[in-house]
Amino acid sequence: MKQLRTQIIRRLRLRESWIIFFILGLILMTFPFLHIFNKPVLLFGLPLLFLYLTAGWMVSIIVIYLFMVASRHDEESADEKIEP
Repeated sequence: MKQLRTQIIRRLRLRESWIIFFILGLILMTFPFLHIFNKPVLLFGLPLLFLYLTAGWMVSIIVIYLFMVASRHDEESADEKIEP
């Protein structure tokens, strides 16, 4: 489990990951995707578009959290290398 976490953190450190997630977020907020979910359908008593936007918001918070964990890991490993 620790090895998997280390691999995920290494991948999230890549600058390209930041760019990819940003562009993906922009694409998911464009007209075609909003139009797909803007249907008169209720899921769990809530409109589908509301659920889509809420789920996207939650996923973006999780992604930002993972990036912050990765940056803290970088800072901690840099501090360990400096200390004698």
